[in-house]
Amino acid sequence: MKKKLPLALLLVLLTSILQAQRPNIVLIISDDHAFQAISAYGNKQIQTPGIDRLAREGALFSNAYVTNSLCGPSRASILTGTYSNINGFKDNVNFNFNFNQGSFAKVLQGAGYQTAWIGKMHLGDSIPQGFDYYSILPGQGQYYNPDFIQTGNHTRRYNGYVTDVITDVAEDWLQHRDASKPFCLVIGHKATHRTWMPALEDLGRYDNINFELPHDFYDDYSTRKAAAVQDMTIAKTMRMLHDLKIYEPGDSAAIENSVKRMTPEQKQKWFAYYAKVKADLDAKAPKGKALTEWKFQRYMKDYLATAASLDRNINKTLDYLDKKGLSKNTVVIYMSDQGFYMGEHGWFDKRFMYEESFRTPMVMRYPGVIQPGRVISDYIMNIDLAPTFIELAGAGVPERMQGISFLPLLQNKKYASRNALYYHYYENGEHSVSPHFGIKTKRYKLIRFYGKVESWELLDLQQDPHELKNIYNDPKMAPVVALLKKQLLEQIRQYKDGEAETIFNKAL
Repeated sequence: MKKKLPLALLLVLLTSILQAQRPNIVLIISDDHAFQAISAYGNKQIQTPGIDRLAREGALFSNAYVTNSLCGPSRASILTGTYSNINGFKDNVNFNFNFNQGSFAKVLQGAGYQTAWIGKMHLGDSIPQGFDYYSILPGQGQYYNPDFIQTGNHTRRYNGYVTDVITDVAEDWLQHRDASKPFCLVIGHKATHRTWMPALEDLGRYDNINFELPHDFYDDYSTRKAAAVQDMTIAKTMRMLHDLKIYEPGDSAAIENSVKRMTPEQKQKWFAYYAKVKADLDAKAPKGKALTEWKFQRYMKDYLATAASLDRNINKTLDYLDKKGLSKNTVVIYMSDQGFYMGEHGWFDKRFMYEESFRTPMVMRYPGVIQPGRVISDYIMNIDLAPTFIELAGAGVPERMQGISFLPLLQNKKYASRNALYYHYYENGEHSVSPHFGIKTKRYKLIRFYGKVESWELLDLQQDPHELKNIYNDPKMAPVVALLKKQLLEQIRQYKDGEAETIFNKAL
């Protein structure tokens, strides 16, 4: 006669089976990585095999967007599934993230997941909550020989290049985690944040390529008041020493903390490479537009070499999951915290609601659910990740979360796709970009700037894909403006943005 298993043991076994069925989650977040700097998104001058691999083995999202194109606020929205006005982290200057609020990490923890955040978090000085383990960069962190704040709030310095170090620490955590639990790991990379410092092995990787100037590189901003007063141009804002590493005789390496902390061997390779760059500048002695275009080429070479260091490490993480037999039951998402300007409008940086910074790259692998090579064109926002992760874990999505789970979309089930996107950028001062909010539909974008510049913009994305001509005051567009304002107000109220509603109601 067979013995019956004790009820307690049966429950433990059932729990283990259920947990084994729930997928692990790896979210890889980079910083300021432009979708137009990725070969899977159509860049034909460089290759990004790691990110392309995720797109090939899973899905590429062609319409992923952020709520607020700024590093910290974007991460706050990803973590909480809410807009900045709800989670309270509106900009990097005046706010500190409140970890006492809800997050997907806390929900997953409560549902039996082991959770970790490794790398860049950039949510202020508070001690992280919702994570069984953390090893995070203080603030922006450093590219070389970085410090990490670890669980228990102690600091450790690692030797090496930050992107490599983050990958190694993540692998070490995966190796020593509690294997009886499903896990959720956030890998936060510093790359490709300013000042675009590649790994030593990638210095000069793209020196033989002459990068194409964007169509609107010499944008004159003639119809867009806020764009006309910004301070984020390659021509005027980008600094020769700070950004492009043009070291004059007598310059102190202490000017750049990332250089100051290098070992003698690292410094030798670094300065030898940039001495050649300076020699090229001295030989050409460009002036006017020629100098601006020389700066653009240097910016592209350093930025894309830094992105290559990032991409190689994404591939390394995927290789680790394969090697350890984790890939089949692990969802992997790669995305940037927002987009970035690669010379479009003559700019670098982000912030504006124009496509290059509002839109973000996002690729996702989910074996057995996402058909390889799929392209998803539905509107997805960064606030949608939190409820999606929670549904993947089989837990209940808190009512406070404003995002929409896109798990049904992945499973080819009934899914109500967005027909419009709402955006609100708050920071008033940095790069002289005016705060603004707005709505994007399939064809139009309506933006209300306030603060430094008070203005409305209407852009026809079908007729003007580069967003160069503001047609808000065209009498023929009055019916479109009226309809979009109605939709914008509906979005403002849906997302409980009282500050935006007050400004919306002010007459210009």
